[in-house]
Amino acid sequence: MQQPAVLFVCLGNICRSPLAEAAFRAECQRVGLSAKVDSAGTGHWHIGAPPDRRAQTVAARHGIDISSYRGRQVEDADFNQFTHIIALDDFNLLDLRKLQPVDATAELSLLLDHVPDRAGEPVADPYYGDSSGFDTTWRDVTEGAQGLAAALLARG
Repeated sequence: MQQPAVLFVCLGNICRSPLAEAAFRAECQRVGLSAKVDSAGTGHWHIGAPPDRRAQTVAARHGIDISSYRGRQVEDADFNQFTHIIALDDFNLLDLRKLQPVDATAELSLLLDHVPDRAGEPVADPYYGDSSGFDTTWRDVTEGAQGLAAALLARG
């Protein structure tokens, strides 16, 4: 099997997808999985911006520094450079399906599709709430990262 390359996608790439990227990087390190990992947004509002301060804070509480991450928008090339493009909710999955070039090779899914009994669920979007929402998001992305890493390892 080729080395997995995973792109996590939400709307603006400053909350959920950078946290998913961080959680998945940590899980890969924990289980010894070598993978290319990145995150992006379907929207263009935060290109070049660091993750939301609240996202940085929750990641730091778990020993991960995401301050160097920068927002970017999904590009056509991503659909062939990544083996898996993982949306954080149905809206972004729908947008990805619309953006997906005809010759795309990446598998599209929702992050929580990789967690038993959570298929089809969105990762909680904390942007408009208080900082406690970021703890919920962190739990979601961590659970999703564990399930995805386990599935990739099982594939060999």
